[in-house]
Amino acid sequence: MPVTELLERNARLYGDEVALIELNPEENDTRRTTWKEYDLIESNRFEPYRREITWSVFDEKANRFANMLLGRGIKKGDKVAILMYNCLEWLPIYFGVLKTGAIAVPFNFRYDADEILYCAELAEVDIIVFGFEFIGRIEKYADRLSKGRLLIYVGDNCPGFAESYRELVQDCSSASPDIKLTDDDFGAIYFSSGTTGFPKAILHKHQSLSQAAEMEMRHHEITRDDTFLCIPPLYHTGAKFHWMGSLCAGSKAVLLKGAKPKTILSAVSSERCTIVWLLVPWAQDILEAFDTGKLNKDDYHLSQWRLMHIGAQPVPPSLIKHWLEYFPNHQYDTNYGLSESTGPGCVHLGMENIHKVGAIGIPGYRWECRIVDENGNEVKQGEVGELCVKGPGVMTCYYNNEEATRETLKDGWLYTGDVAKQDDEGFYYLVDRKKDVIVSGGENIYPVQIEDFMRKFNKIKDVAVIGLPDKRLGEKTAAIIELIDGVTCTKEEIDDFCMELPRYKRPKEIIFEDIPRNATGKIEKNKLRERYGADNLVAKETATE
Repeated sequence: MPVTELLERNARLYGDEVALIELNPEENDTRRTTWKEYDLIESNRFEPYRREITWSVFDEKANRFANMLLGRGIKKGDKVAILMYNCLEWLPIYFGVLKTGAIAVPFNFRYDADEILYCAELAEVDIIVFGFEFIGRIEKYADRLSKGRLLIYVGDNCPGFAESYRELVQDCSSASPDIKLTDDDFGAIYFSSGTTGFPKAILHKHQSLSQAAEMEMRHHEITRDDTFLCIPPLYHTGAKFHWMGSLCAGSKAVLLKGAKPKTILSAVSSERCTIVWLLVPWAQDILEAFDTGKLNKDDYHLSQWRLMHIGAQPVPPSLIKHWLEYFPNHQYDTNYGLSESTGPGCVHLGMENIHKVGAIGIPGYRWECRIVDENGNEVKQGEVGELCVKGPGVMTCYYNNEEATRETLKDGWLYTGDVAKQDDEGFYYLVDRKKDVIVSGGENIYPVQIEDFMRKFNKIKDVAVIGLPDKRLGEKTAAIIELIDGVTCTKEEIDDFCMELPRYKRPKEIIFEDIPRNATGKIEKNKLRERYGADNLVAKETATE
C-alpha cells in the first residue's frame, strides 16, 4: 500500500500518541527566539529546545498542505521540491505532496543557487517549498525560479518573491483529499550524480517507498515500543527511509539537529531512544569522547538503546569491535544502498551477523544480488565484478535521461557502479568504486565539480581531485595541482581561493605535482591514488614549476 495509507492508519489507531519530536540543542539564542515567535504546532506548550506532534496532528498538517496544493491546481504527476533543514514541518509537507498524487522532490540543502536552478529545471519542478536558511540562494534566481512556479516560504517575514506557507494552509481543510493512489503511481524524485558530477533525477514509484518502509521495519525488528533517533538530513534517502520503518511500525522518532557526541547521547538519554543510525565519523567521535574522558557513559540513560547501525560508507571492523567494548549488548547492522534503490537496505549485514563486520552483507528483504563482468555475465563466487541488485525498490528511470537509464537498468537489474565480490558464505564485500565519487563522512563529493572550480584560478594549469583514506571520514578530498610553468604558489593561496566552495567540498590536502593523463587525454586517477596512498602522502606547502 502507498505510505500515505500508513500515515492515515497511524492517525486513526494511535492519534494521540507522539509521532515526531524535534530537538534543537545546538541552536543559538537568535534561532530560539525565532521558534518562540513562529510555532506551527498549534500547541499550548512551547519549548525552544523541543517540539513534538502526534500522529493525528501529523496527518492533519499533511492534509492541509495537500488541499492547499490541490486548490492551486497541483495534480498527479506534478512535482513539488522541498528545500529545508530537518524540522517538524518537513515530513508533513512531504506527505502532503504525496497525498495529492504529485511527486515529492527533496533538494539537498547543500546545493548552491546554481545547483538549485539546475535541479528545478531538470526535474521540471512546479513548486519549491523552502526554509528561511535558503532565502539568499532562492533570491539569486528568483526571477527564473518563479516563472511558471510557485515559491512557498516556511518561516517568518516571508520574502516578496514567495508566498507564506502559514498563510496558505491556515484555512485549508484537515480532511484527507479524495485522491486514489496505487503503488504504480509515481511518488518521488531524488537526486544523484554520475561520473560527470551533474545531478541526475531518480524517479521512484510509490512501490519503492512502501518497500523501503516494510523492509526497514523487518530488518531491524521495529515495534511500537521503539524510538528512532534521526540525525542525517531528511532529503537523504538514508534518513528518510530508515525513518519509514518507524512509520510502518507506528513508533516514535526524534529529529535531532546536531551531531556532537554530547548532543547525540543527551538525545538518546532524554528521549529514551532505542535505535540510532550513525555515520562512521559520529561513531568515532563518541568513542573518542569516551576514550579521552571528555564524556562519561554512566552520565546518560542508555540502557534502552538496543541497536546502532551504520550506512553511507565502508565501516572499519575495528570501529565496531571498539564500539562493543562500551556497548557489549548492542545489536548492529551495516546498510548498503543507493538512491536508485530507494536508499539503504538492498544489501545489509543483518543484526545476527555481527561476526561478519567488514562485509556489506546479504540481499535485503525482497532483493536479489549478483556480480557481473564487463559483458554482463555473472562471475564465479569469489571473483571481482560489478554489483547488481534487483527488487521492488529499483528506480523507474533517470528522469529526462534515457541514455543514463539504459546504462544503469538492464533487464530489471540495477548496475550499481560498485565493484564487489562474494565469499563462500554468500556475503558481499565492496572492493572499490567503479566511479570516482568520494564518500566523506557519508556525503558524496563529486571531483569534477571541484576540479572545474579550481581551474578558474589563474596559477593552475591542471588539477585532479581524488579521495584518500581517512580514519574518521572514510575518505578525504585531495587536490593534485599542476601549476602554470614558472609560477610560484602556496597552499595558503589555494585554500583562500577555495573558500568560495562549500566547506565540505574544499580539498583537505593540497599536493603540487604533474597530472598524469593517458593517450586519450583522461586523467589517470588510479595512478594518483597509488602514488598518494595514506602511507606515501606528503603535502608540500610550497612549490615552484
